[in-house]
Amino acid sequence: MQPVDSHLFLLVGAGLFSIGLAVVLLKRHAIVVLMGIELMLNAVNINLVAFSQYDPDRLQGQMLSLFVMVVAAAESAVALAIVMQVYRHFRTAQLDELNELKQ
Repeated sequence: MQPVDSHLFLLVGAGLFSIGLAVVLLKRHAIVVLMGIELMLNAVNINLVAFSQYDPDRLQGQMLSLFVMVVAAAESAVALAIVMQVYRHFRTAQLDELNELKQ
């Protein structure tokens, strides 16, 4: 089996990050925006692991990627709790309809 070139991982990471960024900028539902943020964080993890191939120890990229996963899990839990409380109060999860928070 031949090893996969690192530029393919970088292309996949760039594609996932672009899709996640498009979702965050274009969608207006809070849960979908959170999924776009998670997609961008996973793209960063792919790039970290791809660049760690050039590290002589080859562990810093994986360890940083693991740290990003832990932070993303905590961010998801807190964000979903906030979205649930906002839905209870306003009865909507559409970000455009939440104009009372601006005042």
